[in-house]
Amino acid sequence: MRTLIILTFLAVLVMAATCYESHESMESHEHYYPFINRRRANDFIQADTRLGTITQERIRERTKAPHERQREICEDYYPCELYAYRHGYAAAYKHYFGKRRTK
Repeated sequence: MRTLIILTFLAVLVMAATCYESHESMESHEHYYPFINRRRANDFIQADTRLGTITQERIRERTKAPHERQREICEDYYPCELYAYRHGYAAAYKHYFGKRRTK
């Protein structure tokens, strides 16, 4: 009988040690509501710097140098790219696209 009481007491101690919830685990309210509000979801990202970077990238895309645009056009057309390896991108663009007129 004495060993049964000791084993029960040890079982209660083990259960109390492993099942104890500290106050720290209850501080985060994720225990009750694990989802974040949509407005607070991206609070850690600085919106101003992100929008500024995107805006600068868009401006750079619009104001490319003419030879850069010609090179990109030539790179998209495989025969022009092959010609450019031998003669350069300026000559390749002139050879394949120089005769075209835009309205």
